[in-house]
Amino acid sequence: MPALVRPHGGDALVPLLVSAAERELVLRRARTMVRVPMTSRETSDVIMMAMGAYTPLSGFMGKADWSAVVSSMKTSDGLFWPIPITLSVDEALAARIAVGDEVALVDDENGETMGTLGVTETYTIDKALECRNVFLTEDAKHPGVAKVIAQGPINLAGPVKAASEGGYAARYPKLFLRPAESRALFQKKGWSRVAAFQTRNPMHRSHEHLVKIAIEVTDGVFIHQVLGKLKEGDIPAEVRAEAIDALVEKYFVPGTAVQAGYPIEMRYAGPREALLHALIRQNFGCSHMIVGRDHAGVGSYYGPFDAQKIFDTLWPGALEIQAMKLDVTFFCRLCDGMATGRTCPHGPEHQISISGTRQREILSQGGEVPPEFSRPEVVAVLRAYYSRKH
Repeated sequence: MPALVRPHGGDALVPLLVSAAERELVLRRARTMVRVPMTSRETSDVIMMAMGAYTPLSGFMGKADWSAVVSSMKTSDGLFWPIPITLSVDEALAARIAVGDEVALVDDENGETMGTLGVTETYTIDKALECRNVFLTEDAKHPGVAKVIAQGPINLAGPVKAASEGGYAARYPKLFLRPAESRALFQKKGWSRVAAFQTRNPMHRSHEHLVKIAIEVTDGVFIHQVLGKLKEGDIPAEVRAEAIDALVEKYFVPGTAVQAGYPIEMRYAGPREALLHALIRQNFGCSHMIVGRDHAGVGSYYGPFDAQKIFDTLWPGALEIQAMKLDVTFFCRLCDGMATGRTCPHGPEHQISISGTRQREILSQGGEVPPEFSRPEVVAVLRAYYSRKH
């Protein structure tokens, strides 16, 4: 059987979660250290490191890596990496930390100690440069730009010892899969060509169509939803999971799709974030990633297919995973079914554009979702959620 794609940067995953035996020692030592509060994004990054999803990173980036990633999407030693992974502190806290110190990494939202950082460097960055290159804008209304602007002025770099995965495994026992576990599952199923589908929404008919196209040309699809912090109005992960399960059970051939989740926090960096998502999915064992319209975008900051085009700028060997670039999907009244611009010859007057945002608006107002938008089993799950919410 053909092998799965290799983890990014080598032949082995690099999870940073310490063993159960070492965890108590790390946490006990952390109580004597300077405590560094982390934002939700930084906490998410630590958990991604813990599970091996950021392989082969060993911790938070130093200035040379930050600069190289921002300017050329490579670390200082030439490894492809599209978005800097950094940790910041304010000046008062930085004054208490010296190179060579070990500090405790603390989730600022709940006070949990997530692990420790061995400080190898402290440095400042050009935030405007990072925003221009990574987000293609300095507009403070962009949520990713706002996060960078709000960072402390000093970055800390060094290796991480992760002591926690933030309770995701307990909260989502059926969804939370680490890269080593997804790889083992794919091998058990005999899959080597696996397409990842990223979602932070319940799947509507357009999503279903994209995923089924991928199933036609691969061994199976990894429906991989975001478990990290979401935007206001987004539907909770457990509701999304229930809706996706209902869809897969009724409308998919058994054994062709696996649903899971991972604890990333979206940066909404559009094209560059699509590349990061692909890198992560390679670590999970996927050979392909579905890239549809406006992947990881927000508002009108990016063109609808910019996230597809950026894959064409990569150099040979940057990634092993391949982008599966799919066109906008819609329901065509004349075709009497789902289609794309490459398969439907009819004009826009015959097409029903399917929008998750519009579907949420209809459900939140108690309206009827058109059958062209979503399967009735999915609508039933979502309607029950909105009924409980109101």
